[in-house]
Amino acid sequence: MLTLLNPTALLSLTGLLVPVAIHLWNRRPGREVAVGSLRWLAAGANRRLRNLKLEQLWLLLLRAALLAALAVAVTGPLWRQQLPASRGVVLLSPEVLRLPALDALRPAIDSLRRRGYALRWLREGFPRVSSRQWRAAGGADSVPAAGAAGFAWARVQQAVGVFPGQPLYVVTTAALRDFQGTHVPPSAVTWQLLPDTASSSWLQAAAIRGKRGDSLRLLVGRSKATQTTFRTATIGYRNEPHEQFRVANLPALRLDTLADNSRTTFALVPVKPGSGLRTPIDCGTPPQVIEIYASPAYARDAHYLEAALRAAATGLLNPPLLRRLATRPDHLQAYWTFWLSDEPLPKGERSSSSHIWREAAGPGVADTARLATTETQAAPITVFRRGTELPSDTREPGWVDGRGRPLLSRQTGVAGIFYQLHTHLDPAWSTLADAPQLPARLLRLLQPTPTDEGLYAVTELDRQLAQYDQRTLDPAQLTTSRQAQAAAPSRVLNQRITDLQPWLVLVAGLLLLLERLLARRRENQALTSSIVP
Repeated sequence: MLTLLNPTALLSLTGLLVPVAIHLWNRRPGREVAVGSLRWLAAGANRRLRNLKLEQLWLLLLRAALLAALAVAVTGPLWRQQLPASRGVVLLSPEVLRLPALDALRPAIDSLRRRGYALRWLREGFPRVSSRQWRAAGGADSVPAAGAAGFAWARVQQAVGVFPGQPLYVVTTAALRDFQGTHVPPSAVTWQLLPDTASSSWLQAAAIRGKRGDSLRLLVGRSKATQTTFRTATIGYRNEPHEQFRVANLPALRLDTLADNSRTTFALVPVKPGSGLRTPIDCGTPPQVIEIYASPAYARDAHYLEAALRAAATGLLNPPLLRRLATRPDHLQAYWTFWLSDEPLPKGERSSSSHIWREAAGPGVADTARLATTETQAAPITVFRRGTELPSDTREPGWVDGRGRPLLSRQTGVAGIFYQLHTHLDPAWSTLADAPQLPARLLRLLQPTPTDEGLYAVTELDRQLAQYDQRTLDPAQLTTSRQAQAAAPSRVLNQRITDLQPWLVLVAGLLLLLERLLARRRENQALTSSIVP
């Protein structure tokens, strides 16, 4: 069926009158008449007007066809071809084959297959599920190679376009980690979520504690359908070779030694390989050393900073060693150094992994801004004064205010990582010292693998959560409301649409070429006949 996107463009077909008028008027010249006989000349002109008729008919038809092809091409013609009706498609997520709930759903899927539904994997390319794979139901050879996981929304939206007009029956797990991205619920999709009653526990971190190193402090994560929680556990450590530990909901662990290029440390490994602990957990990492040096002008800043750091240390599995320096040090050897002074830093060599914190120098300038945050219920943090130093292009903005200006920036160099606070903790400069969220912000900086948004990449904690997360999606989020279905744009289903405009332009080009060849041939014939006596 032919459809025109711009039917009013058919008015351009009136241009066909132009070549017809040209052909009617431009006839071959009349016979020559002697100049002295005016009567015969007037009669010849009258006969020309009275005897109008078409000449060079093929050339006229070519020119008319050329104009007609261009006029129809402007209308945007489309050819719609009705496709044969399809029963539908069952999209099966490979992850559901390990779930016991699939056995209860198998009769329903078999019934759809008998009605003509195709069974395909919900993965890239939507390959067919063979009968052998379906009968295996979770065997080692039943699941295809893993593709990009976690984006069921986008994959189903893609399937709607790949299988137009076909009802889709989607079978996936209820795991929240499989539904990332933006949800645009298609109206022609039936979802079937299979629950997973299993829970997962894992060892997130460990540290040797105690003055004599006689205890282990563990951070254990546990995830189930409703929530993910963390708890700490402390167990005794006797420092025996291959000593084993028992922790609730975790496999048996033993303490081994791991050697790298710089040091030998202790790590927890599973007694039985493949028992759930994916990588050894380093528990011999020494605590961080944090030093604070403050000149007399920064005494109030040092007081507030030390209190905030002690509050943040409670969130670390292995609390740091916090030192307050009374005199100016000659070298900076600590992992973290808070340099609260306008004095220059010591010129001694520093490690590239050292962290140095400085505040704005000088009296600063008056300002009125608030710290930008995504915490909806957090108390606002106001800045009254800020430093006059110009921001460097090599610094990464961390904390920013509502105007997009950096309040805390970071610069990485061979001499360490430098943090510049563009204000002070002094209440005369800002309300940072009184903000309840300051310890949490400092904790993100003190973490061995920082997680401060806008400064760092995905952390190990994020990867662990994605691996063990057992939280489930609310089935109500899979349903499409009637208002959303009414507002959704209508689609033309079961049709294949072909754009004819490029083909008409190609035909017009061929007609133009034939017209030029035929016109040139006529001109050559007329020139030859005029030369021959």
